[in-house]
Amino acid sequence: MTAYRISRAARLLGVSPDTMRRWADAGRVQTVTDAGGHRCVDGAALARLAVELGQEPDRTRRQSLRNRFPGIVTRVVRDGVAAQVEVQAGPHRLVALITREAADELGLEPGILADGVVKATNVSVELPLDV
Repeated sequence: MTAYRISRAARLLGVSPDTMRRWADAGRVQTVTDAGGHRCVDGAALARLAVELGQEPDRTRRQSLRNRFPGIVTRVVRDGVAAQVEVQAGPHRLVALITREAADELGLEPGILADGVVKATNVSVELPLDV
């Protein structure tokens, strides 16, 4: 069985360790105790919670895209025609290349809240070496 310490599980979901502890205490996610006596989140339970969190409806807009990562703009580089926009969404750094006109119209600057929305035809899966 795969289990993750509270802090690592929190990082994986983009929440604080305190939030993960509160969810565990409330029974929202199942925990186990490892051989060292540390409270850990069961991997299957963490996966179910991640899916649940990803399905919580966004009531501020309607759109067909489902891969939405709420975050904050950390960098905008503009040239004559294009703009490179970086969004930090929890542990994820997303980089988008858009037109300069769009970046200007949206008023994109570091510190602005923005969603990184991903539509891709190919998705890869990688495993960390420490598994």
